[in-house]
Amino acid sequence: MYELKRLTKEAVPRALDKAERYRLLNEPTEAESICQDILRVEPENQQALVVLLLALTDQFERGLAVREAREILPRLASEYERAYYSGIICERQAKARLEHSGPGSGPAAYEWMCEAMSWYEKAEAIRPPGNDDAMLRWNTCARTLMRSPRLAPPEKETAEPELE
Repeated sequence: MYELKRLTKEAVPRALDKAERYRLLNEPTEAESICQDILRVEPENQQALVVLLLALTDQFERGLAVREAREILPRLASEYERAYYSGIICERQAKARLEHSGPGSGPAAYEWMCEAMSWYEKAEAIRPPGNDDAMLRWNTCARTLMRSPRLAPPEKETAEPELE
């Protein structure tokens, strides 16, 4: 087994920049690793927690990291961020579910998208002044639902009358 090297506190700002850059380069496992190194030094670093959560959600389409992403939510300092990032997790679960396009993926993705929108509404209600991020995400979900015929509520089963 390897003993991980410890990041210095002075290196944290530069490491955060690198983690964000790796996410933007679609290299979420690298961003995840850097955030874990930062959090070993500064366990409550909010920016590192957010980048880690996003890096984990970037891996949903490969069927990875849903539980790990949800475990970060209670560590976020503000109620707004907990609601907003709960919405992000649900929205990305919906998109990952659609990517797998198996039986029932449309209705399942629809349910996740609706849950995301509910979280965004909660975040909108408590957002800081000038922060409309939750509204922007809600609108994106709404447009996605309106454009995709695969995203529909589950069909209600109709009970067959019993024959005597």
